[in-house]
Amino acid sequence: MVFIDHLLREVEVVYPPKRIISLVPSQTELLFYLGLSGRVVGITKFCVHPPQWHNSLQKIGGTKNFKFEIIDQLRPDLIIGNKEENYVSGISVLQTKYPVWVSDVSSYEQALRMIEEVGTLTDRIDLANSLRKEIEARFERLPKKKPTRVLYLIWRQPWMAAGKGTFIDSMLSKIGLVNVVEEARYPTLSDAQLQQMQPELIYLSSEPYPFKQKHIQELKAVVPNSEVTLVDGELFSWYGSRMLLAPDYFASLTE
Repeated sequence: MVFIDHLLREVEVVYPPKRIISLVPSQTELLFYLGLSGRVVGITKFCVHPPQWHNSLQKIGGTKNFKFEIIDQLRPDLIIGNKEENYVSGISVLQTKYPVWVSDVSSYEQALRMIEEVGTLTDRIDLANSLRKEIEARFERLPKKKPTRVLYLIWRQPWMAAGKGTFIDSMLSKIGLVNVVEEARYPTLSDAQLQQMQPELIYLSSEPYPFKQKHIQELKAVVPNSEVTLVDGELFSWYGSRMLLAPDYFASLTE
């Protein structure tokens, strides 16, 4: 069968695929939710959910550093990646040998679309549709926070923030928060820029930089009038089945 991925490429797959490699942690967890144990044969070292897969499945390297010899040994009939999380040259090499379906997710709506498409791609469309409906229902019940100006940081030295056109920005909007970063993607920011923005609220993500309690004081020294909070980065940036957990977590942040 021929499928169209998010890069508008035709991907011909022997259907249903029986030897799948996932190159993205959040999509790996989605494949587990869709009941594909026994059909997923390889994952990245960063695919920590579910733990039973992390502990047992073959690791093919990182999201931006594939071990091609291991991938060849696994003989995949489908590889699932992502435009942002994987690297172009690595994906290009894999595309010369295998069917590679690439997602491109930068919003809540695109994440829901991806879930349905992965369900279709893996012969799990009914379960994927049920998942999408449950995610939508939970987000519809999510109480909105008052329109507070927020800065979401993902890195330090230099500070790096989630800007417009990111899945994180879309999640902030679902809570009702207003992102103070107007630039697209993930701009770096100086202390002076943080002071100029004067966010009412600063979220310090647990990933990719492992912000800790000590960094709250570091930020308070720069922007003393901002409320600084540590947040679970997975629940803001993992698109897929983890979105089921996000609304309750977001509600706890607005209390």
